[in-house]
Amino acid sequence: MLSAFFSLVVVPVACLTPLVILIFAPLFRRVIGASLAWWLRKKTDGRRSHILELIEAEEKKFGPADFDQKDDWDGIVGFFHPFCNAGGGGERVLWAAIRATQQRWPRAKCIVYTGDHDVNKEAILARVENRFNIHLHPPTINFLYLSTRHWVLASTWPRFTLAGQSLGSIIMAWDAFSLLVPDIFIDTMGYAFAIGLSKFLFPQIPTAAYVHYPTISTDMLESLDPSSNVGAQGVNAGQGVGLRGTLKKSYWKLFAKIYSLVGASADVVMTNSTWTMGHIEKLWGPFRKAASLPIAVVYPPVAVRELEQEVEVSRESEKLREKVLLYIAQFRPEKNHQLILQSFAEFLKSESKAAEGAKLVLVGSVRDDHDAKRVYKLRLLVNELHIKDKVEFHLDASWPEILQWLRRASVGVNGMWSEHFGIGVVEYQAAGLISVVHDSGGPKLDIVVEVDGEPTGFHATTSTEFAQGFEKALSLSDPYAVRLRARKSATRFTEEEFAKRWIAQMEKLVKS
Repeated sequence: MLSAFFSLVVVPVACLTPLVILIFAPLFRRVIGASLAWWLRKKTDGRRSHILELIEAEEKKFGPADFDQKDDWDGIVGFFHPFCNAGGGGERVLWAAIRATQQRWPRAKCIVYTGDHDVNKEAILARVENRFNIHLHPPTINFLYLSTRHWVLASTWPRFTLAGQSLGSIIMAWDAFSLLVPDIFIDTMGYAFAIGLSKFLFPQIPTAAYVHYPTISTDMLESLDPSSNVGAQGVNAGQGVGLRGTLKKSYWKLFAKIYSLVGASADVVMTNSTWTMGHIEKLWGPFRKAASLPIAVVYPPVAVRELEQEVEVSRESEKLREKVLLYIAQFRPEKNHQLILQSFAEFLKSESKAAEGAKLVLVGSVRDDHDAKRVYKLRLLVNELHIKDKVEFHLDASWPEILQWLRRASVGVNGMWSEHFGIGVVEYQAAGLISVVHDSGGPKLDIVVEVDGEPTGFHATTSTEFAQGFEKALSLSDPYAVRLRARKSATRFTEEEFAKRWIAQMEKLVKS
């Protein structure tokens, strides 16, 4: 009798269980997500009220923002940027975005989720002014401090770094929502999995992603294959062979699929360049809903106006230009300083008129011992190439020193393969330098392009092509005309242009 009961009841139920789970899994996910969301809102309601009270008190102290716009929207915008005090190009985007948001919606409250525990609000805003010359309205910006930032450090994940850091970003995002649930959630650092968690917990909260570069790209996947067109490029070039390579390739493909699924959930997607947009469309596009908003290019803001004021470009200033090829870049492997040194040596060996008296100046920051060792190896390479007297290194140069080189140099160089945008190249153009850049990424597609049907610089891939580019740049019959076109090209990347594009995307979120 017991066996009959087992065969008639227990076995069918056991067989149906996977089907029941499959059918009701979305419902279970929604119930779990809604329950966690309710708990987080209840948990953070007190902090929300406290922040609003602080803002009101500070408004009385500072006075209301003196902006032309008087929009009534007064929601809380959460900016997910755990390294907000780093002072790099990504941080310039964050602060320019907050300034544009404040100007368009003066009553909006901007909250930055950060892991910079060692600095307070006043110190952060002071650095923003000093580093970027961006002035923000203090009362309507506040900081919430994450205690979990170490989870996204590469040192925390010596193995399976991509997956580990993505898991870490989920932990950080949970930390952020445990502090405050915003009305709009924007990731400005590239943590797509944080967007995915937001959509899981709060489907009705509008989300946006500003993508500086894909966490994984189709170029990265292709570079593993030595026979591909990009097989010789990048720090992982040709590593997709053998058992280890096959496993790496499978891991990357699986990660790319999951990354695409979570990234596609963002309501608004902004990319910093045409190159980045192309890769994000390939990865996220197939998983975005048919009614999703189109992915937009919002070029990062560059200090173009400041450079126009600081660096003269005129017939008279041509007399101050020297045969200096300037490469401003951190001493990191992907910047490919070796390629530029080899190209310069090849250029000098030509003994052309353009090469007479030419000098290569490498300007860049040294972050740690790894960078210091890299510089040491580059100095050894300079000796091996017998160009020691023609190459200068300037480490951790100050902004005034960089400006001096931008005034003196004739050519700006960039050797990085698939640079996602290339702020340094825009700065070359704004300073009137003639660019010789790698024939890939943002420098190729967005920056060093023709203006009025005429070139603003040159593209190259191999050492020979770079040497030829140096020859062309230093042999121009009228370099001043090219400098004017380069400066005109740079006006597409001003802070004003960024603000217009940012607000256009933000309006979609506010109206959601």
